[in-house]
Amino acid sequence: MKRSTLALACASAMLSVPSWAEITPAELPSMIISADFRPNEAQETPVSLTTIDDEVIESRGAQHLEDILNLAPNVNISSGASRGQYFQIRGIGERSEFKAPLNPSVGLYIDGIDLSRSGGAATLFDIEQVEILRGPQGTLYGANGMAGTINLRSTQPSDEFDMKFESSIAEYNTREVGVAVGGPLVEDSLLGRFSVHTHRSDGYMDNEFLGRDNTQNRDEITARGQLRWLATSDLTIDLNLLHLNIDNGYDAFTLDNSRDSQSDQPGEDSQHTNAFALKADYRASDKVQLQSTLTYSKSDLVYSYDDDWSYKTEFDDSLFPYSGFDQYQRSRENYSFEARALSNEGGRIFSDSTDWTVGLYISDKRQKLDRTYFANEIDSNATDISKESNSYETLNSAIYGQLDTELTSKLSLITGLRAEYWEADYSDSNNLSDDPNEMMFGGKVGLNYQINPDHLAFTSLSRGYKAGGINVDPRIDDSKRSFESEYLWNLEAGLKSYWLEGDLITSVTAFYTLRKDAQIKSSLQVRRTGGGTDFVDYFVNAEQVSNVGLETEVDWLINNKFRFLGSLGLLHATLDDYENPELLVDGVTLSGRRIAHAPAYQFSLGGEYYFGRNWTFKANLEGKDEFYFSNSHNEKSGSYAIVNASLEYVRKNWTFTLWGRNLFDKDYYTRGFYFGIDPSALDSDGNGYDDRKYVQYGDPRVVGLTVSYDY
Repeated sequence: MKRSTLALACASAMLSVPSWAEITPAELPSMIISADFRPNEAQETPVSLTTIDDEVIESRGAQHLEDILNLAPNVNISSGASRGQYFQIRGIGERSEFKAPLNPSVGLYIDGIDLSRSGGAATLFDIEQVEILRGPQGTLYGANGMAGTINLRSTQPSDEFDMKFESSIAEYNTREVGVAVGGPLVEDSLLGRFSVHTHRSDGYMDNEFLGRDNTQNRDEITARGQLRWLATSDLTIDLNLLHLNIDNGYDAFTLDNSRDSQSDQPGEDSQHTNAFALKADYRASDKVQLQSTLTYSKSDLVYSYDDDWSYKTEFDDSLFPYSGFDQYQRSRENYSFEARALSNEGGRIFSDSTDWTVGLYISDKRQKLDRTYFANEIDSNATDISKESNSYETLNSAIYGQLDTELTSKLSLITGLRAEYWEADYSDSNNLSDDPNEMMFGGKVGLNYQINPDHLAFTSLSRGYKAGGINVDPRIDDSKRSFESEYLWNLEAGLKSYWLEGDLITSVTAFYTLRKDAQIKSSLQVRRTGGGTDFVDYFVNAEQVSNVGLETEVDWLINNKFRFLGSLGLLHATLDDYENPELLVDGVTLSGRRIAHAPAYQFSLGGEYYFGRNWTFKANLEGKDEFYFSNSHNEKSGSYAIVNASLEYVRKNWTFTLWGRNLFDKDYYTRGFYFGIDPSALDSDGNGYDDRKYVQYGDPRVVGLTVSYDY
């Protein structure tokens, strides 16, 4: 379907809406979240968080987490792949992964399964709720939650039969189909839900050399399953299954910073995952609740790209004097087991004032990488193939506990502590090896004050941590071979409120974060003998990095026709005491500068208009400030704001949603580099391969139509 035809049809539909009788919207939703050991409502949970439900996902035509993350203040994303797969919360988080194994700062969990190193897994069909927790979650998540965590929870099976069918078409030959079915399998004892979804799109790049418009395509299949066994009145066992078959293309960068590629060897960004989580919840008595979770996941990933972004032919019209192709093949296997005991109503201690939780956590994560680089020059028919490999295994063992104490009828105290023993084993084909181990500690002390039933004030001091690692490139000096663990102290205070008899919900959180031995990623450029540039990536520890900021969210049901939603994130994240001597010769001074991928502001302003019989119009404006692409150079993205909108009609079990993202087709960037790759880019001395800025674009304007049936 051609882009212009669909856009015109959708615009016409938006402007030709008939008038119907007025309707009254439902009250503002109350969301139950899992940000702590016990489920609780979002407004009663003393932490800075954003919840996004399935209605928001469907109204935006969202297929992946990257399509909704701008709604969360102080949350950013980095691409450099077919999708944004690396997340930053409050300016903290990884931006890429190449040869060196990754220890994530932001945790990603899907139905309790840890997929923190594989952000491409965050597809959204049949996801009931997304929870984004900002700040260290050291007691509950340990090393995976230093900056925060992102939880995706699929729709739960119910005791009534239900079915959902969904199909969409959109520009760029985008089409998707999904089916979910759930209900009782055995009366009064076994519930189930199963879903399968396929999403295909040609993507948003044109390859002029190959004459194709699908070299950055998306081809994604997601299947989920859940069984809930009500074994007894006291015992419930849940089994979650996840299958991902993602075969996306990767052809995102061009020499002229356009959407017109000249690549002769487009890359691949694929992920094949099978995973499960087995959970048990047992009410042992009126004093103790016992819970356990066993998870397993296995993923095979391929990440590859045309290293010269150009073409080579056997004739004289080759664009550049060299050709390169880089491929990273990874296999990941994760095991984890967690057991915890929680107090019930009869098990509270200290004169019935304190709920308690104690737990044990063990995880074993294994990764193997095979990297192959193909290179040759135009005047040579020989192909130089270089191969290297590495393996990385981490074993984490942790014990933790938390006390929730009522000091008075309004004032409560939270104290949590986690002790985690981390050990790793690294080896590679360059004869580098390391087996570090360390005991790490994190936790939280917090005070909550229930001013009245409508207002909760809270403050907390929490500590997060992240294990150190090894710089694997053999060209790195031995003095910089390893880097230390990072610790983070976070002080925050907030207020969560209901106003106007519950029609207005607000949340405000201010925070100060101090990172000690902060792990800062940098890189050096090395010219290839045949042409182009190679990178030497490495981590170093900055003595101190401070982040100060504010997060606020508003949800206001103004009347029976209008609803207003807004969020604002402010962030000042700077390197206080750090100077990379390798970069001083290039004039890159980092002390006092903002860290990479940490915009100073981020906002979302939106509204919903309920009109006619079963008609809803939704629109929002979301944007962010400019930010540095890297800690190795001073190139930035530009600030931007984009407009999204949808028009929804509901009739009986059918829902028709006409949606558009980035309606004014604003150019914005999700990844950027600064290096020499173009031999025609001359420096002041007339030499080629001058350093230039190169960017990857975010999604352009996309308009589509989704039809769904719910029974």
